[in-house]
Amino acid sequence: MKSYKVVLFDLDGTLSDPKAGITKSVQYALEKMNKAVPDEEELEPFIGPPLHVSFSEYCGFDEWQTQTAINYYRERFKRMGMYENELYEGIPHLLHTLNNQQFKLVVATSKPSIFAEKVLKYFVIDHYFELIIGSQLDGSRSSKEEIIQFILDCYPDCELDEFVMIGDRKHDLIGANQIGIDSIAVTYGYGSFEELTACHPTYLAESVEEVKEILVEGQISKSERGIC
Repeated sequence: MKSYKVVLFDLDGTLSDPKAGITKSVQYALEKMNKAVPDEEELEPFIGPPLHVSFSEYCGFDEWQTQTAINYYRERFKRMGMYENELYEGIPHLLHTLNNQQFKLVVATSKPSIFAEKVLKYFVIDHYFELIIGSQLDGSRSSKEEIIQFILDCYPDCELDEFVMIGDRKHDLIGANQIGIDSIAVTYGYGSFEELTACHPTYLAESVEEVKEILVEGQISKSERGIC
């Protein structure tokens, strides 16, 4: 069993369930643009990927429409959407345990850093993390690959096999694969089993408790989870 030193956590769908805040903010943006407004269930694909990707792929928006939609989205999100959110059960205990075990914890999210910091402070879990790294408000550093690489550059004394990325969507796993670090796919978030396994994560965790077992107790091996 590998011994990791730096653990990267995705935020939305991994540490917390942001469904209400994200989907209602998307609805607000679409209404402002006089577009059809799907219900919250149909907007779940917006949870995880960068907004410019989601508005472009899901809504078919061009560059100008995408940026306009993002501006409207943030108008509501920063006012109330970021707080329409809840931690997954067991997350504070997991973070406390990992801190006690001397893991270095980092948030790696496609959400702008300024919003991620406020969400973590709202839940009073920001003190567990050495770094909170997200995208920039201007849309730069938005891919998971860029975000992960930025974090790795902050730990020049650590080897690739000492990092692990934890996330619930393919973007988290693809980013980890592209950089060359291990990954833990969590199925309790918003990525389907098919989406996650297609990216060949190092481990698969069905609960927050299983994440702890993988990192601390070493009870779940690759072969036991059926992941190649």
